[in-house]
Amino acid sequence: MAEFAARLASAKGLPEIFELVKDGARVAAGKHRAGLMLGLAEMGVGNGYWIGAFYTVGTNMIVMNETPWRVVQKTRPKLANAYAFMVLLHEYLHSLGNLDEANDRAETVEVCEALFGHESVVTEMAYDVTKFFPELHFASIYMSPKPNMEIKLVKGFDEGSVDYIA
Repeated sequence: MAEFAARLASAKGLPEIFELVKDGARVAAGKHRAGLMLGLAEMGVGNGYWIGAFYTVGTNMIVMNETPWRVVQKTRPKLANAYAFMVLLHEYLHSLGNLDEANDRAETVEVCEALFGHESVVTEMAYDVTKFFPELHFASIYMSPKPNMEIKLVKGFDEGSVDYIA
């Protein structure tokens, strides 16, 4: 547990956090997948809810909502890595075939508990992320959704899965 907590605390950016997500899923759940991309898109938030990210079945892309990610980084920077880990793990588990939302949420909690312990911030976020970021309920003041969502690819994402360059 201490190894994963230390790695998460020192992680610099989404690509490094995602490498930890993959390692954690392999260790805690015995699951792995390579070849994913991460896109960031301004999806905004609704009145009292938000989408952290989504994975579209049959693709190789996770799209993270840049609006809450930016708000978390600005208002609660000490929690940013934990938030990103939890969101990316949830979507990574979807990409591994866990398509039922309730099952995926439960598995996200299980993996976080196995890696960080029951009382860690990451595990508590997996149980209920809304208690950590009440400001996101009002985040529409930061950004409203755009009608044509532009997805920006994150460079260096999932590079640990690339063994060669063709």
